[in-house]
Amino acid sequence: MVDYGGKMPELQERLVSVIEILRKDFPGFEHLRVMIIEDMLYIIHVREFAEFISSSLKSELGHIFCDIGQDPPKIVLQTENSSILIQLKSLQNSLAELFALGEENSFSSPHTEPKLVSTDAPSTSVPIGSQSPQLIDLNSFLQETQVTIPTLNGWLLGYPVIYLFDKNQIADATYNLSTKFLHVYKVLVSRIRQSPNHNEAQQEELLSFTVPYDLSTRGSNEPWAKEFLAHMEAKLARFRGAWKSLHMEVSEFNPQAIVF
Repeated sequence: MVDYGGKMPELQERLVSVIEILRKDFPGFEHLRVMIIEDMLYIIHVREFAEFISSSLKSELGHIFCDIGQDPPKIVLQTENSSILIQLKSLQNSLAELFALGEENSFSSPHTEPKLVSTDAPSTSVPIGSQSPQLIDLNSFLQETQVTIPTLNGWLLGYPVIYLFDKNQIADATYNLSTKFLHVYKVLVSRIRQSPNHNEAQQEELLSFTVPYDLSTRGSNEPWAKEFLAHMEAKLARFRGAWKSLHMEVSEFNPQAIVF
């Protein structure tokens, strides 16, 4: 995921060019694409991305939704009749349909990839790969919904706690988070480095996310945190040749806003 910070279309064109070179010279990169949604660029592996969407919607690992559009923030249950949550679920289903697989495009072969299909949803009625075969243009994907990029990214990045607020609450959500104590959750992995003498493990940050302190007082002992860590450890087991270990660190983050 890349926040292009006003460098479009230059950054988009460069990333597409890089992927075109990689796809030409290295067979292992044939499934890479650049995807655009509003202010964000994503480099995705289309097969893995489609599998993630499908498994995420079927997963028993439930997401925690935190409404930060109100003060104080509160947990929103998936069973609640929340308008923004309903819209998010609709977007998730639209993405699942967009990256749907028919029987002829099964994932059983390493050389197949999902067939992008059009849907009846207005928010996805945009050209797919119109400028380049390596470009998936969903630039207007969120135009007809109140779902924000941070909420969508929380789901796409696999965070266990997803911030929920609509486009009319951006200022309130920013203020509410900046005036609260937060827990910062970091998932760290150790990469196995091969050297002539011995294996060296280098620790790297895989991902990090925040949760309001008052909603996560038990830190890493929160039930959802334990479940998420177990889920990540199970995923790590698929790549034991590259990654040595994984653990979670939790720290406190003080309020940053000046309150008058």
